[in-house]
Amino acid sequence: MLDDNCIFCKIIKGEIPSYTVYEDDEVKAFLDISQGTPGHTLVIPKTHVPDIFAYDEDLAQRVFARIPKIARAVRASNPNIVAMNIVNNNGKVAYQSVFHSHFHIVPRYSDDDDFKMIFKDNSDNYDDAAYRKIQQDIMAHMGA
Repeated sequence: MLDDNCIFCKIIKGEIPSYTVYEDDEVKAFLDISQGTPGHTLVIPKTHVPDIFAYDEDLAQRVFARIPKIARAVRASNPNIVAMNIVNNNGKVAYQSVFHSHFHIVPRYSDDDDFKMIFKDNSDNYDDAAYRKIQQDIMAHMGA
């Protein structure tokens, strides 16, 4: 199932060109046009789902099973790649700009390769009770 108004669905259908690096019946992987770092690749399911929350277990297995293979190929493509970020943004606040689920494979070349992710340490704001409340709230929804 594809969405006629989705840029990634148009790429899947061949209506918009892409630099495809891998494709099978389940996923398509192609270079991100922005090239955050050289080799920056997007992996998308070949069915339109807006974000991770729309995945069922079967789709997740089919898509996620292919990411390591694609990541290994990206890493092997350049001996200067020393690390890699695999990023999935879900929702506008989380920097999702195309609402067709996709995974960024971002090769890392050094600390100075102009790609940054910041995880602030907020641990001073939490005590055992606060951690346990968050834990329980999440666990209460694990069956959903």
